[in-house]
Amino acid sequence: MESHFYQVDITWNQDRKGMMCSPEIKAKADSCGCIEVATPPQFAKGIPGIWSPEHLFTAAVSSCLMTTFLAIAENSKLEFQAFTCSSKGKLERVDGKFLMTEVILEPTVTILHEGDRERAHRILEKSEAACLISNSIKAKVTMNPNIEVFQLVTT
Repeated sequence: MESHFYQVDITWNQDRKGMMCSPEIKAKADSCGCIEVATPPQFAKGIPGIWSPEHLFTAAVSSCLMTTFLAIAENSKLEFQAFTCSSKGKLERVDGKFLMTEVILEPTVTILHEGDRERAHRILEKSEAACLISNSIKAKVTMNPNIEVFQLVTT
């Protein structure tokens, strides 16, 4: 596979915030295709309610797990109803520097058949091991998977 580059452009707006866009991403008709980013509120002059680099770092790991899972599950012909993942990124000061030291992933896969539970668990483990973002960072990645069986609700 050849090398790929992914372009992201950042423009400062005011205070501690700016806009992040990529010319490679097609915007929806009702969206500018950009994300507002800011210093998180835990830092001086940080702004609450706006995506921060720390959120984006955590989101990169979580979304990579999902997309890797989707590819491996498809190749493995795993039938599933849903995939969700809660994630938390841990920021710490280490040797006088701020570092994202850990990302905790809590994926939930809803399978259609109880007999697929172990296979779904193995596919999640393979997905975490193959995730290119997790493999590219220094932070520890911890995964606490949950497999549920889809229950059809009838009234």
